[in-house]
Formats: sequence, structure tokens, C-alpha cells
Amino acid sequence: MPRFEDSDFGADLTEACSHGDASPSTVGRGSITIAGDGRRDSEVVEVPATRSSISDASQFMHNLSLSPSMRDHRGSRNSFGTSLPIPRSPRSPRASRTRLSSVVTTNGREGISAAVSREILASQVQDMAKEKVEAAKNMAFAFDIDGVLAHGNHPIPEAREALKMLNGDNELGIKIPYILLTNGGGKTEESRCDQLSEILGVPISTDQFIQSHTPMSALSEYHETVLVVGGEGFKSRDAAEAYGFKHVYTPKDILAWDPTISPWRHFAEQDRVGARPTDFSKVKFDAILVFADSRDYATDMQIIMDLLLAEDGQLLTRAKDPISSRIPIYFSHGDLVMPTDHKGPPRMTQGAFRIGVEAMYKGLTGVDLGRVIYGKPELATYKYADEVLKAWMEEIHNENRIPENIYMIGDNPASDIIGGNMYNWNTCLVRTGVFQGKEGENDPNSPASMGTFNHVLDAVKAGVRKELGKEFKFKWNEKVNPVLHGEGISAVE
Repeated sequence: MPRFEDSDFGADLTEACSHGDASPSTVGRGSITIAGDGRRDSEVVEVPATRSSISDASQFMHNLSLSPSMRDHRGSRNSFGTSLPIPRSPRSPRASRTRLSSVVTTNGREGISAAVSREILASQVQDMAKEKVEAAKNMAFAFDIDGVLAHGNHPIPEAREALKMLNGDNELGIKIPYILLTNGGGKTEESRCDQLSEILGVPISTDQFIQSHTPMSALSEYHETVLVVGGEGFKSRDAAEAYGFKHVYTPKDILAWDPTISPWRHFAEQDRVGARPTDFSKVKFDAILVFADSRDYATDMQIIMDLLLAEDGQLLTRAKDPISSRIPIYFSHGDLVMPTDHKGPPRMTQGAFRIGVEAMYKGLTGVDLGRVIYGKPELATYKYADEVLKAWMEEIHNENRIPENIYMIGDNPASDIIGGNMYNWNTCLVRTGVFQGKEGENDPNSPASMGTFNHVLDAVKAGVRKELGKEFKFKWNEKVNPVLHGEGISAVE
């Protein structure tokens, strides 16, 4: 991978807080009011604020991270622009691990027979409604997962109904293309699809699934020896090895070699299970890949900083010029927060970890950390999504093309919506995740083009009705018989 020069583009941070006055009655951005606790005013001292906390931190932040919501820079979050390597094709040709059916099958011969009968009947219905079929094939959906289809391991109830309808439970019995486009990650695509199929109650194929680091598989052609950070256990290593990286190490491997590298981390014997210690003083890393959220900030940040300041990625060394000899670091996405099972506000995620790494690097070197970010809303992710959509269209409709009308349904305005808007997709913002605006309110900074919806099913219905008409039925009618009824399809709503 060629080295890049640090970019100086990006918006300067404006003063986040104005200087306030220090009078006891002032409670605002410029001063801190100290409660008197019943004491006389003469015993109460107020200290006016001279700078906000963000202003203090800004001197250590990359200029592109000063506006994490992307309000002031609607292009790329990357130091080097938007030109990122992605795989030439979605995946190597092979039989899909999971095949979708237009029906929900059951076990046993009766279920298979019913499925075949429905396939035949649906094809007859589709032959008699060719214009509507063409419209159905000319639209597609891209779903975020967390906060849209599920909360952690718990499905959002309306998501199952929405996906079943797109899988063929509709008046035409036709599959409407959709892909899953998530900034989550930390495990192989196969493992995640198995998990999602169980959670959502519908089969999810790896051929319609993109997680944040899926396009990063292209980096295996540039780097052989990499540090992979984040995720549970060694699952991120499994993903990196599946992508073709030849030598993949994790922070736990390094801890098993030398536990003193992280002074505040107690490395127990059970932590060695699965680790691959080696003499890392003789290993030269080519790159750092942050695939998922760190489970140990102190250790991961320490090792990342050691490598960024090392001579050509070799631990226990210090470069005379850490800028010119710095190895590249890649982050799989830039989200600051994400929805979880937690009943309170969204939790911090990889973007917050990245800003911490930036601050440490700039504090130690005095310069911005050149870094690369994949995931939504980066252009590379949407270019890759095009390839996946084409391949999935060929899989289910034998047509290798991108549908004209694509609907992005997400819960995070700063990634799902702004990315879809920039890529000229129709965008739908749901209120079941990061976005918690009032009903009917759009996000003021990155408004969804289709508006906001209470949940994913409402958003899907809005998109389908826009393309297929307001009278389109969202349930398959088992009693329909095109031979007897012609084009009259009296499906149940």
C-alpha cells in the first residue's frame, strides 16, 4: 500500500463555549455555578470557564474528528479522501451457504410439497402481473441491523414481518431484493449470518450481507502481517484469516508473549487459551486493522501506540521520525455511538475509540494521525454494496444489475442517512435506535429523504407502496388461483 501524506482539509472547530460572566446568577456555557449549601454568599467562589472541555481536547484531535456528526464536512472522514481499496467482486463464486426461499418452509415432505406448489402458483401470478413484477425487481432495500432489525440478540418485532414480506410473503409471491449493510463486525460473515438467521427467524445469506470490515478484505493484497483489534476472543482473527491475510495477530497474542507491555492488565492463564505468542521483537507489522469495538481500551491503545511510534512496525523500537516510518492504521467504521440492549442512551462505539487513539498520537507527536476509515458513510462501502446488490439480483432473479430504486433504512443519521443521501439512495430514518426524535421530526443535520418512521415495517411499506402502488398487498393469499380468477388477486392485507 503506498504511503500517503497527511491531509490538512477539514473544518476548524469553532469556539464551543463563549466566555461567561461569573455572577452567582449565571448558569450557562461560560461558567460553573457552585452550590452554596446554605453558606453565605461571601463563602461561595465561582471560577469562570476560559475554555470548554472540547476546546482543551481539540488540540489533540485530528481535524476531521472535530465534527464527528459530519455536519461541517459532508464528504469523507478519511485523511486521504475517499479512494479506498475494495474487493473486485463481492465474493468468489460458490454455492450460497444459505438459500432464500419465497416461502417459509416446514420440516417434512408436506412442507416441501407445499413450498413447490406455492412456487408454481406464484410464478403463474407473476406471469399475469408483468408490470408489477418488473417494478418489484427494480427496487431494493439496504438495512442497518442494530437499532433497525434488532437490539443486540433481540429482534425488533416488526423486522421479522418486514423481511418475510420481502422474501415473498406478498401478493406476487416475489422476492424483493435486500441486503444488510451494517457498521457492526468482529466475526466472520458466516458466523454473523447464522446468528442473524436465528434472531430474525428468516434465512440470511452471506451473499446479501456486508459488515463494516467486509470490504477491508481487499487490504490482504497489500499487507501480509497485521494486528487485528477488537471483537470477542479471537473471532476478528478468524475473519481476517478468512480474508486472506497471511499473518494475523491480536493484542492477546502480544500479551501472552510479554504481559508487561500493558502495565494495568492482569493477564491470567486462561487468557492464554487460543493465543499465539511468538517473539514479537522480530516481527514487523505491515498495518493495524481495527475490526470491532475494543474490549480492553488500555491494552489495545498501548499496543497500537507502540506500533505507530515504532520503526517500521517493530515492537520494542522507537522511530527517529515516527511520521515517515509509521505503518497505516485502518478503522472499520466511524460511528461514535450505537444502540444496544441498554435502556438508557446509546453506548459509545469504535469512533470514540478512534478519537482516543488520535488524541494520544497527536499528544505524543504533535501531528495529526493519518488514518483510514471504512464503513458507512464512506463511498467505498456503497461502491461495494452495488456489487453485492448486483450479485444478489443475479442470485434471486438471474439479472446481474443494480435496481434503480434503492431504499436505505437506518437509525443513525450520521452514518446510515448521510451516506445514503450522498449516494443518491432513498433514505428512511427509524426511531428504534440511535435516533430518538419526536414522531414526525426529521434529523436537522442529516434529514432522511423519505422522512422518519416508527419502525422498519412502516419504512418498508412506504417504499413498496411508492414503487408498486398503494393497493399492493403485503400478504400472500394461499387461496389465489390465477386460472380461475384471472388477474384478480384478493390477498389479505
